[in-house]
Amino acid sequence: MYAPERQQQILALAQEQGRVDVPTLAEEFGVTQETIRRDLSSLDRAGLLRRVHGGALPAGSLHLEPGLAERDSTAAAEKERIARAALDLLPRLLPAEGSLLLDAGTTVSRLAGLLPQDSSYTVATNALPVAARLADHPALTLHLIGGRLRHRTHAAVDAWALRDLADMHADLAVVATNGFSPEGGLSTPDLAEAAVKRAMVSGARRVLLLADSGKYGARHFARFADLRQVDILVTDTGLTDAQTTEIENLGPEVIRA
Repeated sequence: MYAPERQQQILALAQEQGRVDVPTLAEEFGVTQETIRRDLSSLDRAGLLRRVHGGALPAGSLHLEPGLAERDSTAAAEKERIARAALDLLPRLLPAEGSLLLDAGTTVSRLAGLLPQDSSYTVATNALPVAARLADHPALTLHLIGGRLRHRTHAAVDAWALRDLADMHADLAVVATNGFSPEGGLSTPDLAEAAVKRAMVSGARRVLLLADSGKYGARHFARFADLRQVDILVTDTGLTDAQTTEIENLGPEVIRA
């Protein structure tokens, strides 16, 4: 197959799936990952795709926010490993009856689903999926933060949510992000969502960031935190040694699950 033919098929896959990644494309087309990277760079220069760490997105999609189901199914295996690694960290970061702020990230929701039934934490969340997963934990004190519901993320936002958070001082905030990098910090497409995430980061003694490596280098419209505000980043092994060192130089501990 000639390069233009392969690139045309890559573009079609990206438009159909919403994103493509280098290892999967290399296996599918029977070429090296370096060949795929050159293909993606060519498509990026042509304005047909936008390169992100580990793959590419259709042109113009960096500012579009995928729905909840699409976000949850993207990098699902990596998110599951990240959530389990975060669960193992909680005894180190929290007292037995400590307080947690959990935001509306899909990886955060996976972590909530892993919490044991006898967990005795105090949890506040603005995310309906997180609250649903914790509602049957009898030893846990659950506070549902109110506000306008964003249907795309099933998260409560705006003034009511920010008023609730202004009165909270938690031991740990567990947050997700649509993009992160040393230069761009943590960002998400929606200003209202970003305001809640910013309030959670500010209202906690420690911050635990859960983000798969596919989000590295992506920048979105609303920046809500700097990597210097993060205590621990849990990501996957797709983050390179050089990228890990660059992040750790800013202060966060990086765990690659």
